[in-house]
Parts: sequence; C-alpha cells; structure tokens
Amino acid sequence: MSTSAAAVAVAVAVETEFDWTTFAERYWDRAPVLFRGLSPTPFEVSEVFRAAVQAGSCVGPEERVPPHAQLTVERVQRDTADGLLPTAEDGGFDGYDTRLAARLGASRYALVVNDFHAFDAALWSRERTFYAGLWEAVGLPVTGAITTLFHGTYEHSPVGVHKDRFATFMFGLRGRKRMRFWPRRPWDEAVSTKVDYTGHLPGSFSADVGPGDLLYWPADYYHVGESATTSPATSVNVGVPRDEHHAGYEVEALIADLDPTRLTGRGSLDTLLHVPEAEVGAPGPGADGLLSPVLPEALGGAVRALAAFARPERTGPRVTTVSLRHWTSGGFAPAPAAAAPLPLADADRLRTVPGARVLWAPDGDDRTLCTANGLQTRTPLGPGALTAVTRALAGPDPVRVADVLSLVPPGTPRDDVRALLEALESFRALRREP
Repeated sequence: MSTSAAAVAVAVAVETEFDWTTFAERYWDRAPVLFRGLSPTPFEVSEVFRAAVQAGSCVGPEERVPPHAQLTVERVQRDTADGLLPTAEDGGFDGYDTRLAARLGASRYALVVNDFHAFDAALWSRERTFYAGLWEAVGLPVTGAITTLFHGTYEHSPVGVHKDRFATFMFGLRGRKRMRFWPRRPWDEAVSTKVDYTGHLPGSFSADVGPGDLLYWPADYYHVGESATTSPATSVNVGVPRDEHHAGYEVEALIADLDPTRLTGRGSLDTLLHVPEAEVGAPGPGADGLLSPVLPEALGGAVRALAAFARPERTGPRVTTVSLRHWTSGGFAPAPAAAAPLPLADADRLRTVPGARVLWAPDGDDRTLCTANGLQTRTPLGPGALTAVTRALAGPDPVRVADVLSLVPPGTPRDDVRALLEALESFRALRREP
C-alpha cells in the first residue's frame, strides 16, 4: 500500500458491556474494539505503581536502566537511570510525574517496562484471574502472554508505527491515550517500523482510551500509541501471541529459565548469552588444518550445555518441568518469585487460593516434581500422599495442618508433608486463615 492510498473509512467498535464469550465470537482475531468503563478491571493503579518501583529497583552500581525497561526523553533512549525511574518515595504516579516535571520541564518522556506482571504477585494474580475466561473461550496460549507498562508524556510510541505478533489488550489507567491503526502496512519501503509517519495519516483510524477503558486489536494491525493530551498517561498492555510463531520460542524455554530482570523487549536468550566484544575470538585453524571459528568461552559453554541437554534423559524431565509450569501459570510467565517459606504449626488453617492449580509428575530418584502458580519444588512424597494432600485442601473451608497430616498414607514422613505445604504457601497456592 503506497502513501497515496485512499483514506480508510474505519471506526473502532465501541461496547459498554463486556464478557469473554461475546468478545471471542465478535472480535477475537477479527477487528479492534473499545470497551468503555470496564468493571472489574484486572489492574489497580496502586499495584501498577508498586510493580513499576520494583521493576525500576533492579539497577546496578552504575545506575544503568535495567534491561527489561526502556526510558526515553525526547526520543533519546537513556542508558543510565539518573534518578528518572519511579521510587517508593514518590508515593504514586502523581508524585513521580511531579518530580519528573521539575527535572525535565516540558521535555517529553516515556517509561516502558516489559514482563511487567513478574514484578508484583497481587497484580499477576488479578491479571491471571481476569484472563481465565479468555483461555476457556480460545485456549491457553502456547507461549506465555506478555504484560507491558507504558507511562509518560511521549508524543508517540518510541518505536513508531509497527506490527506485533501479539493480539493486544490495552488497559487505560491514568490520563488519555490514542491508538492509531492501519489494517495493512501503510508504506512500501523495506523497513519494519516508522517513527515519522505523518504522510501515512490519511490511511489510518484511531481510538482514544481513558481510565477504565479496554481497547483490543488483532495481531495483523499496524499501530502506534500517541498522547491524546500533554499530561502524563499510564496504560498496561497485555499481548497474546498469535502471529509469526517460531519453534525457537519453545526451545528457549526448554534450555533456560528466563529471568525477568535480564530480559529485553525481545525476551530471548541473547540476553543470557551476551558476550563483550573483547571476548570474541578470531577464526583459527582447527585440528584438521581447516579454518574454524573459535567460540568465546560464554558461547562455548552454551554449546556444551545444549549438547548435554539434547540427551533424552535430560530433555524428558525438562519438558515435564516446562509443561507443568506452563499449565499452572495461567498463561503468564515468568511468574513472580516465590515468597520466603514460613513455618506451619499444626493448628494453622490453610485453604487453596482460588484459581491455583497444583500438578505433579515423577521426577526420578524417588522424588516428585510438584508445581503451582508457575513455580516448582521437588519432594520425596509419592502420588498417594500428594493426592491425599490436594484432596484435603480442595474443599471450600480452611483445613488445619494437623488434619492434612492425618490424611496422608501411613508411614509418610510428616516433615515432608509440612515442607510441601510451606512451599505451596510460598508459591501463593495456599493461604493461611486467621
């Protein structure tokens, strides 16, 4: 489509009632839609700010912006934080915006945080509960959905007009934002994004999103986010993978656990295998006299690890681990880190957290892999004991730890059962009642 193409007479559908069944039938993978006044919403401003602080606290001694975040001021990306990331002392987005206005004046800024759900357990739990209805309607995504925070006064998205491999849900939290769309690529040049897209405006259509609104668009739409006003705006995007899926994404999950504090926007293994230029060796002759590359040690270790992993005795357990974590994470990985386990007394009462699933599988050496909420532990308990534990906690009422211990098969070490209960509580699959 050339820049001289005729304007596209398209308007985003607007709905005031929301349910997943109707959404899946009318709009999923079909067309954008704007839901006004969504209730209940999976994101609360206080939780979002708390997660933003936690995400911004992962800064090294050089005060570098963490790799899962992107900070730009007037379209210039900052490598160092320089005091421009949210802090607990700000008290909220209002305080953060006031502080940045004093620092930056009229300069526009953008804060983007990838894998946002991994930085706050309450936010992740609320988000997972909300999307359970979509997974029932369309199926759990093969790879996890992503969550991204967008905040600031930026004129438009730093990356410009682009197309994702994700179907996207944008939740308006503060201020007003505008999303601009093109049903197909609006340029002929061999580029994947455009920051200067003024010449393509006639072929676009847009929708304004305010607090409490939810905007959805399918993966095949080119789009760009814009500021509807000069005031700061905050939104959270949830992307569900739909397009250009590659087996490499599964391979990455099988080889290594991706740490959200080390992920870039691509979220790939290049962040884990990064090698400084000084470590890269030059090609040299091999033992047979032929020219062969000399791998830097970091890559050599990765190749050896991959070769070792390729053995069936390694791949089988890893596939089991990744599968169980995927089925218990509710579609959003990586899950927030486990809390510190706390001792459980016999009189303590436990109940299963709604939506939490506990799954297990044999793990060799007379141990069992047990997963919940995308996290895992290994226990010497067998299937009989695990079945008894999960059944005891399956009811609507809280159960005393002593009663759970009394229901496991005779001869089962009680300390092992107690340790498993403490681990599941740290995974937030169980909670103790007063």
